Amino acid sequence: MATPSLLLLLADGRFPAGAHAHSGGLEAAVAAGRVTDLASLAAFLAGRLATAGLVGAAFAAAAHRAAVPGSVGAVESAGTVGAAARSASRSSTLAQLDGELDARTAAPTLRAVSRRQGRALLRAGRAIWPDAPFGDLPATPGGAHQPLVLGLLCAAAGLSRLDTATVAAYGTLTGAASAGVRLLGLDPYQVQALLVGLADACDGTAADAARAADDPPERLPAAAAPLADIHAEIHATWEVRLFAS
Repeated sequence: MATPSLLLLLADGRFPAGAHAHSGGLEAAVAAGRVTDLASLAAFLAGRLATAGLVGAAFAAAAHRAAVPGSVGAVESAGTVGAAARSASRSSTLAQLDGELDARTAAPTLRAVSRRQGRALLRAGRAIWPDAPFGDLPATPGGAHQPLVLGLLCAAAGLSRLDTATVAAYGTLTGAASAGVRLLGLDPYQVQALLVGLADACDGTAADAARAADDPPERLPAAAAPLADIHAEIHATWEVRLFAS
């Protein structure tokens, strides 16, 4: 059984997966004058949670579901044949999830960022849980999307589907919030208070995502943020920037 420490470990921004290098789109939003103070940061985070947070958490939870034996109708027979059948079923589901998440990520830059973060998380996951079924992830040129890797990693850690969705939703908030302190010079105590105020919304989003993971890949949440897509493409053209995205 997983301990609370494992959930905290995976949700920690210091986990070696490169999350600290990304602002979640905040740097471009600040440059565009759309986020200027604590109140507008709060609105930005709430919007991010309702869109990227919900989608990422649902796909992470769905990947977790694929990784847990028996949860997606995998063959339960013992031995090599059963293991091979489970791996094939898992690979098929993860490939579907990867394609569906690609379709929900309109900006090419954000697709590349998700895959880059997935590669970084995968390196950490393989070092910590070498027996996890990371080999079943789709062999796309850029690597699998980050939520899929997170789902397998959380399953390997023994976390529940809801825990997995919580880690994913929480991560969409904390990276951008931390970036807000650096980009806007905000009081870190006030930013932490802002995150406390969003805690119930984060938990609710995670619960919705965990429930949605029971649906087939094509019916998973598809909340979009077109302005964030535009900002991401503009941000990618900058020669000087503090954050990778």
